[in-house]
Amino acid sequence: MANYRYTAKSMEGKTVRGTMEAAGEAVLGQQLREQGLYLIRARDAAASRRNKKLSSAQLSELCRELSTLLSSGVSIVRGLEIVADEEGLASSQRALYREILADLKKGVGLAEALEERKCFPELMLGMIRSGEGSGNIDAVLKRLSLHYDRENRLREQVKSAMTYPVVLLCMSIAVVILIVTFILPQFDELFSQMETLPGVTVFLMGASDFLINQWYVALFVVFLLAVILRIVCKIREVRRMIDYGKVHLPVVGKLNKVIYTARFSRTLSSLYASGMPIVSALQTAAGTVGNVYVEEQFDKVVSQVRSGVPLSEALREVDGFLRKLSSTILVGEESGRLDAMLDSIAMTMEEEAEAATKRLVTMLEPVLICVMALAVGFIIVAIMLPIYESYSTIEGAA
Repeated sequence: MANYRYTAKSMEGKTVRGTMEAAGEAVLGQQLREQGLYLIRARDAAASRRNKKLSSAQLSELCRELSTLLSSGVSIVRGLEIVADEEGLASSQRALYREILADLKKGVGLAEALEERKCFPELMLGMIRSGEGSGNIDAVLKRLSLHYDRENRLREQVKSAMTYPVVLLCMSIAVVILIVTFILPQFDELFSQMETLPGVTVFLMGASDFLINQWYVALFVVFLLAVILRIVCKIREVRRMIDYGKVHLPVVGKLNKVIYTARFSRTLSSLYASGMPIVSALQTAAGTVGNVYVEEQFDKVVSQVRSGVPLSEALREVDGFLRKLSSTILVGEESGRLDAMLDSIAMTMEEEAEAATKRLVTMLEPVLICVMALAVGFIIVAIMLPIYESYSTIEGAA
């Protein structure tokens, strides 16, 4: 029996929404007709939960708990039962775990059960599939826990560092809107008595009138531009140009290279250590970089590695990674400790990314303050200029 979320209409034309268990949409429609309702649309509530991606923190917690239980000799079925019954778990997350548990009890493998839910990353699926094949699923889950814990920590550091600049930018916009909509109208009577006004003042007063009288149009334009920008950014060629700029812009480009290098090396290290072949590990790790321009270059990298070119040499030409990555991999290849060297470079890059983020934020703060000062200064000049010209005219006439 599936649990459906439905939208139906009554004979009076009233729209009714709710949830109901049924063996299928046809059965659901029949049950609703018995209640005097006619089905308009329905969707499986469990399917909607499956499409919701889990966060890095949730993935880390799940992998850590399962790894600990499996290492203690608990079976995967019993381990997932314990995890699903924990207190404080979100209802959607608990339902998701129980769906996976139901598949495991039917004999389905863990990787296959997770893949069916469509809310677990390819990296996790690949590593668990590899761990099931080699029989070291507990070690793979422990490594995944560390991976997602570090990924979550780095994301939180970047988010925390960007909080103050974002707040400052919002305050700047709010101050400008406040001046334009509440303070500038106080000068309407004064400016109306003047024969001519400077162009900047005319423009500013027009903007003020527009925001006061037609603010809804301004909101619609902003919303429309945001939608258009979102659609345009999804075009692959546009996305590629944006991602190209991310690794070539001054200051920001260096920071992004550090982050991409840390992300790639951490993922590749986890996949390689779990026993996945290096070519498959490269293909999966490339998809986690988060930059289309960098990811496109991996077709050549994979082709070179397949033809026998050393990994360090193939990665040296990737535009978007630091050269330190290929140098470190070369040491790992020569010493036979590639996974350890990848771990080492990932930790180093993560520390550098944190330091670079702090430097970037330190630079952003005075830039935003200067932008705010220029905006307020422009408004003050636009107000004072006609007043100054008026006094000059009066003084000349006297």
